[in-house]
Amino acid sequence: MTHDDRPAQGLDEVLARRFLTTDAARPERVARRHAGGRRTARENLADLVDPGSFVEYGRFTTAAQEQRRDLADLVVETPADGLIGGTATVDGQPCAVLSYDYMVMAGTQGMRGHHKSDRLLALVERMRLPTVFFTEGGGGRPGDTDYPLVSALDVATFALWGRLAGVVPRIAIVSGRCFAGNAVLAGGADLRIATTDANLGMAGPAMIAGGGLGDFAPEEIGPASEQAANGVLDVVVDEEVEAVATARDLLALASGVSRPGTAPDQHALRDLLPANDREAFDVRPLVETLADTDSVIWLREAWAPELVTALGRIDGRPVGILANQSTHVAGALTTAASGKGADFLDLCQSWGVPVVSLVDTPGFMVGPEAERSGLVGEASRFVTAGARLTVPLVGVVLRRGYGLGAQAMLGGSTHQPLLTVAWPGAHLGAMGLEGAVRLAMAKELEALPEAEREAAVADHTAGLREHAKALNAARVFEIDDVIDPAETRTVIAATLRAAG
Repeated sequence: MTHDDRPAQGLDEVLARRFLTTDAARPERVARRHAGGRRTARENLADLVDPGSFVEYGRFTTAAQEQRRDLADLVVETPADGLIGGTATVDGQPCAVLSYDYMVMAGTQGMRGHHKSDRLLALVERMRLPTVFFTEGGGGRPGDTDYPLVSALDVATFALWGRLAGVVPRIAIVSGRCFAGNAVLAGGADLRIATTDANLGMAGPAMIAGGGLGDFAPEEIGPASEQAANGVLDVVVDEEVEAVATARDLLALASGVSRPGTAPDQHALRDLLPANDREAFDVRPLVETLADTDSVIWLREAWAPELVTALGRIDGRPVGILANQSTHVAGALTTAASGKGADFLDLCQSWGVPVVSLVDTPGFMVGPEAERSGLVGEASRFVTAGARLTVPLVGVVLRRGYGLGAQAMLGGSTHQPLLTVAWPGAHLGAMGLEGAVRLAMAKELEALPEAEREAAVADHTAGLREHAKALNAARVFEIDDVIDPAETRTVIAATLRAAG
């Protein structure tokens, strides 16, 4: 036997123990997982990362239950203490990946698992690694016995994860049941991807029942449909394979790396607006025409649909796109839409992604009902988020740019973006034109016979429309240019290149 052929001392034991941490050592549990239409934690991780790039931490960790279970049992039944994690690359870009393993004690959080996640999250901060976290699981585990605990409230995992906000991109993937501490980790991510069968809640059935609040099936608690409608979830997909693919695309966008891309014929933009500028239209085809083909990922589609938010690419470069959606409340900025807009601008700022804002809004929603929902706070937060942007911002007024709502879409002012342009049919004003006429001419209208009032309003509104035309706003240099819609993509790309 040559020197190279001799096994290292103890290697056989290490390899045997390593095998026990793999899916191959648990065929029955894997089969049950597959029968339920689900993948294992290791299968999801293998699908996400580049082959051969995963460096695992803590694979030999077991649950801290040696006072109540045999060590051999723990080695077989609690591999990695139910948390798989390490460093890897995705499409060549370095990242960290963590996943709770639902086949180990329902993906609950053990004390050694917490030590492992704490170690990894500290490394994420030191190494500045974008992170993907698969968070399926039932929350804290009460059965660990090997640590002297009273409350375990000194666990650092949640603070370490929260401290990474604005430091590295963080993406959570939620599939199946995700409750309590696992849900907090999902909720604390920058973006949350979920499958349609996901349930996400601050407590699972046992804790709810323990609090005397009733008995509920897991499927009744925070289903994905509800959590998407209230803005908790950013992207909802049918299956885990789609969730992993979306996470991979989002990591690529967060990396800032340009990718060559094609786009539809931009002349189509000339025909996407209705001839009647008071008619609602779906802005999403316009966004998809402007962006690189198949690059758009819609965020929070089911929440506050009057504001569309998306990540994508223009001329290969990652961008964030927000656009008013006139098919919902005429594109007015409600309390929810304002919060959605502020969150999105904060995300783009955190990830270093330029922003393209497509404006078609009558302004902020107004009235007592709107104010009861906390509009002032969220509207102001939206304006502040735009004003604080240091990433490039380009504004395009498609049709209506009215009032403070339009200013919020443009970072607080038409001169806040690096470039603010308008399409030929656009109008800009301090408020809706007809409303401005009725307010300014209140006394004159009251003095007119009632039968003549509406005609007077129409006549003066037509005059104000002429004054509010984009060309007139450009003439006094309130905006930078009025362009052919077909030039929009070229102008945006050139501005972003100039911004470096």
